[in-house]
Amino acid sequence: MANTKPVVDNVQTLNYVNEKAKEACINVLQVGSITKSFRGKELTNFEELLENGAVGFSDDGIAIMDTDILYEAMKKAKELDVPISLHEEDSNFIDTAGVNDSEIAKKLGLKGGAKTCAEDIMVARDCMIALETGAKVSIQHISSGVAVETVRFAKSLGAKVYAEAAPHHFTLTEEDVLKHGSLAKMNPPLRTDKDKQTIIEGLKDNTIEIIATDHAPHNIEEKNREFAACPSGIIGLETSLALGITSLVKENHLSLISLLEKMTINPAKLYNLDRGYIKEGAIADILIFNPDEEWIVKDFDSKSSNSPFIGEKLLGKVKYTISEGKIVYTDK
Repeated sequence: MANTKPVVDNVQTLNYVNEKAKEACINVLQVGSITKSFRGKELTNFEELLENGAVGFSDDGIAIMDTDILYEAMKKAKELDVPISLHEEDSNFIDTAGVNDSEIAKKLGLKGGAKTCAEDIMVARDCMIALETGAKVSIQHISSGVAVETVRFAKSLGAKVYAEAAPHHFTLTEEDVLKHGSLAKMNPPLRTDKDKQTIIEGLKDNTIEIIATDHAPHNIEEKNREFAACPSGIIGLETSLALGITSLVKENHLSLISLLEKMTINPAKLYNLDRGYIKEGAIADILIFNPDEEWIVKDFDSKSSNSPFIGEKLLGKVKYTISEGKIVYTDK
């Protein structure tokens, strides 16, 4: 994502990030921001950013409220055949971010939370603009059942809309906020069991083609602030595959192949990348895992540990990660 400091809204910053990324043991592909400084007022230079290695565009966790700006962004994205990824929350319908606007928010002593319509309104608007412009649009971390139904309808009309679900939205509900506190605070928030079940149905019928983590590290000091003041977001990279196996494959919602498609091939196709598959001559980015091995979430290789899944028993253990033919991770 482009949520670096400074924002990846110009070639100089993009080049700096890409150079730093070369030091990593895996490939890091960078998107540019849709608008300058995430302010939603002025588009970045899509052509320049693409020419220098950006693979798509997003204002990360900030919704673009100006419809004219978004319309122009989608027209440009269509012209360049590049995807736009959108965070869908209208701040006018949010009292406290990171928690559903329900009795749960009241039990936490809050005035209110994020209304479901904050997401539904933006998804409906952006699906219709995508239909009008023909742009390829990804709806990030969908959390609302109504939003899933809206995407399904837009697809039936011919819109090139793709939907993405994060593991926490198909495994947890708003009730888990009472159990885990700020470790279960994220944008958009955990919602009702009905919303969760609709997301699972969307994964099953391929309304939702992509599973992504929305990985958001925060240190313990930040997460220990009172709920309204602490940052939203959880880490998710190290638990994503196991959560999919445990909650979707084991429960017979998806086949293992379908789960892997949503985590590999489909995201690669969205970003026009020749990756995500195993074939002679292909890039050797491979994960070796045991789908039957049980393990308990406790220690992370990440510098952060802000996860509501600590202590949970999951199925599916990563044994090796291979990047471009080199083993870069081995299970301890």
